[in-house]
Amino acid sequence: MTTLAAQQQALLEALFAWPTTDAINNIANYADGSWARGLKAYQSNGHALAERAMQATYPVLTQLLGGESLGALARAFWHAHPPVRGDLAQWGGDLADFVRASEQLADEPYLADVVRVEWALHLGASAADAFTDRASFALLTQHDPGALQLKLAPGCVVVQSPWPVASIMGAHLYNRPTLDEAGQSLRDAVGECALVWRRGLVSQVAPCSHTEAEFLQAVLSGASLLAALEHVDGFSLDLWLPSAVQSGLVLGVGLLATPSGFR
Repeated sequence: MTTLAAQQQALLEALFAWPTTDAINNIANYADGSWARGLKAYQSNGHALAERAMQATYPVLTQLLGGESLGALARAFWHAHPPVRGDLAQWGGDLADFVRASEQLADEPYLADVVRVEWALHLGASAADAFTDRASFALLTQHDPGALQLKLAPGCVVVQSPWPVASIMGAHLYNRPTLDEAGQSLRDAVGECALVWRRGLVSQVAPCSHTEAEFLQAVLSGASLLAALEHVDGFSLDLWLPSAVQSGLVLGVGLLATPSGFR
């Protein structure tokens, strides 16, 4: 390895390696004291960027942890999973697994699923645009449901959790339910499903029943309307569909090239 390449590698390790003292000692072999001071400035700037990016992507997690703990989490995650793209808005997709594996956060097991919901909201904001095709709903009266597929809104994701993730998100983002009510559901270990989708230009999150969650998971997997309905018991499409269209969750109906099942 050339001297320049070694210096560049040392700089990368100093920015991202953990613990930082090892990285500092490594680059000291290639630089004088002034370089070490500059390196610390780069390192501090990287940590600040990590914290701001995490706060922007995970506002509810920030509220739950508080600024100091969120900063520590951002720095640890920065070193464990350094960004691989120039756009820091694309950094953070592995945070749920990182939080779930964290010994320091083991007493807050619901946090990982909160992170999953927030990441879905974040990704939904940049999902491709799609618009309601009202004329397509006429297909429901013209074709067998085995030949049809529902078209869902951009960024549609269902998070099923043993914790009240929908209530936690709703309390912090919309004040519905109250924080006290969400806290009681958390103490009671009430499992919930959170539905994420984009309505217009804004990502939404709302609670959904386990039956609706199973139905939507089947639709998202590519199942035909018939197969998705057969996948769940007690789900009434006639009652659910009007409100799903009104909320912008369902944008239309399409014909499948070949009938599709659900596995």
